[in-house]
Amino acid sequence: MTNRHAIVSTELGDLTLVASGDALTGVYFPHHWVKPEPSTLGAKVEHDPLLVEAARQLDEYLAGERETFDLSIELQGGDDFQRRVWALLDGIPRGETTTYGELAERLGDKQLAQLVGQAVGRNPLSIIVPCHRVVGKDGKLTGYAGGLKRKQFLLDLEEPATVKAGRLF
Repeated sequence: MTNRHAIVSTELGDLTLVASGDALTGVYFPHHWVKPEPSTLGAKVEHDPLLVEAARQLDEYLAGERETFDLSIELQGGDDFQRRVWALLDGIPRGETTTYGELAERLGDKQLAQLVGQAVGRNPLSIIVPCHRVVGKDGKLTGYAGGLKRKQFLLDLEEPATVKAGRLF
């Protein structure tokens, strides 16, 4: 399949969306930690139906008008371990967080937490596959390919109304 990409403006700044065939394969921030080689992005396109739809759904999500994505996605690249981590990320419910250690335990060994963190940082479908829902063991925000301000924005956006109502500040 031939890759193609578009750069779209969003609430979180410009994002590079990448597609292959009929699947979205990448969502990257401008200073993403691990970006694909520019040559793998394919041609820059303006009116690709899949990328236009992905941009629309991202805008709705970031505006709080959508809770889930209805897009065909494909997680490309990564080794076996990274793909297992990415599958776990995809299962973290909206409004909830987990830790790197908890994901490592689910993979069978809490000692894998650092490797889990590396795999999370290589997630090619930021926001869509919710790596922002992974926090440090003490609940603190830790690394995010889009930066901690964007991570906090996404977590605040997804916070359940009952939790928001119960906060004093």
